[in-house]
Formats: sequence, C-alpha cells, structure tokens
Amino acid sequence: MAPNKGMVLRGAYCLCIGVSADVTVRVGALGPLVFPRGRYVYLGSALNRLEPRVTRHISTSEGTHHVTHWHIDYLLREPAATLSHAYYAETTEKIECLLASRIAEHGEPVEGFGCSDCNCRSHLYRVKDFSFLEKMSLKKWATGSSRRP
Repeated sequence: MAPNKGMVLRGAYCLCIGVSADVTVRVGALGPLVFPRGRYVYLGSALNRLEPRVTRHISTSEGTHHVTHWHIDYLLREPAATLSHAYYAETTEKIECLLASRIAEHGEPVEGFGCSDCNCRSHLYRVKDFSFLEKMSLKKWATGSSRRP
C-alpha cells in the first residue's frame, strides 16, 4: 500500500538494471569500468526523501535527467542500460549496507561502485536474475512513471 499523499517516504532502494551489451563506462573518480552484458542490482538510500531519489534515477534511465551526481548515474545514462524495476524498504535507519551484504550472496560486486561513503565492497552487483529480491521483504516500485509507488 502506498503511503498517504504528502507523507515523506524514507528508506533504501534497489534498482534492477539490464545491460544489453558489453559496455565500458567512465564512472567519475573510479575511471573506466567494463560492464559485461547482464543484470545488475544497485543499492541506495534516501533517508530524507526516497521518492524524488528513485524517480530521479528513473528519469536518468529514460534520458530526461542529465545531471551526473552518483556513480549509478553514469551507468543509467548508457543506451545499453535499462532500469527495469525497483524495490524499496521504508525505514529511517541506514540499512543500505545490510541489503548490499544480502545481495552479495547472489552476485558479483563491481568493486568500489557506489560505496565511497562506507566500508562495503560495492553497492552494485551483477546477478543471474532478480527473483531473490522478492524474498527480501522489499516493496516493488512502479517504474513506469514518476508517481509514488
């Protein structure tokens, strides 16, 4: 169930991204990274306002937002990358690293990606599929628009 209109949504989120061809992307200070064709899960958090953060990522993926601020922006703006769907957890606590450790059990890390403010190995993982996310008690975000989940 979506929160009441006007209520501030806070929490952590997972972006499910498909990369349709091998690409090399220059990712800020990380430099050029090779992303083999496949599926990726990115972990993020927005403890102030979750809705604008996720909709911004959706807009970046759709090519309507062009500012590059986070590591994931560099990948999302690539034509070979598609944000297929997202999941989120409502919380006021920083659980992003906990989620990253759980997703690490299902995939390979992109070393140093998205984790410059913590001690995690990565916040982006290449995975076989996204089915395990359904079992992590996360809510699915409606990615077709910039509306609330």
